[in-house]
Amino acid sequence: MAARKPGLIALFDVDGTLNTAPRKSLKTYLGEEKLKEFINFTLHYIANLDIPIKRGTFIEFRSGMLNVSPIGRNCSQEERDEFEKYDKVQNIRPKMVSVLHEKFAHLNLTFSIGGQISFDVFPQGWDKTYCLRYLDDFSEIHFFGDKTYKGGNDFEIYDSERTVGHTVTSPEDTMKQCTTLFLTKQV
Repeated sequence: MAARKPGLIALFDVDGTLNTAPRKSLKTYLGEEKLKEFINFTLHYIANLDIPIKRGTFIEFRSGMLNVSPIGRNCSQEERDEFEKYDKVQNIRPKMVSVLHEKFAHLNLTFSIGGQISFDVFPQGWDKTYCLRYLDDFSEIHFFGDKTYKGGNDFEIYDSERTVGHTVTSPEDTMKQCTTLFLTKQV
């Protein structure tokens, strides 16, 4: 059994749930009128998209962010997989993020593409690095994520000076890297 390393913490992006603290409110930050303007524009944009299929729940309102899905979060896993392939060729999400970023630049929002079908929208500074302010007692913090490229929802915490970032491709890859880093006896 490996010895515990004092002052070390590992953060994992298992399912995109490393969100901001619930005390932060996107509605309070933007105000109802700006929030409504953003949502209306986004829904119109999605309505005008010519993509193979659309399902329900295109915008999910969370306390600290919006999750936007051009296909809709109510799609099946098969539809999700198909959209991911389609998006890689057609760049639906990157194009949409570019339009929204330009249109709403004055709101100081961050857009992070994550997962297969969606992207997150939140105020600058409310990304996954937010949790680091609560981890001052740790001298070494490792973060593992799959969307570690610029514009991906793991980029900011992966690239932070406070973390040692690791790009992973699957749960198995994460386990392999963790075993190598933390459970292999150092000679």
